Amino acid sequence: MSYISEFKQFALRGNVIDLAVGVVIGAAFGKIVSSLVDDIITPAVLTPALKAAKLADLGQLVVPGTAIKYGNFISEIISFFLVAVVLFILIKAINAAKKKQDQVPVSVPPPTKTEILLSEIRDALKESRK
Repeated sequence: MSYISEFKQFALRGNVIDLAVGVVIGAAFGKIVSSLVDDIITPAVLTPALKAAKLADLGQLVVPGTAIKYGNFISEIISFFLVAVVLFILIKAINAAKKKQDQVPVSVPPPTKTEILLSEIRDALKESRK
């Protein structure tokens, strides 16, 4: 088998395509969550603290006389924490919806006349062999 045909077989397998779709959707979802955290949640949480410290943003927090910007580090820690919380809430909501969907009882249709007759024949044959 040539490399090209082997690669084609690998690339067109369902798992690889599903993975590619998952990666693309995950990247788009990551941008949505990042925007939510960076543009909505972080400013809402940090604005009062920054005003109290008389700063425009956390990037202005530096160690005097050095290039160490510990404000950016604090900002990234806060962003990570907020992303984790938002993802936790979203996944919890998705799991709750999925759980409700799984709890819907599946009704088994009653056996057809043919199935009932076949069961009776099977049972009669078992009794006659005894």
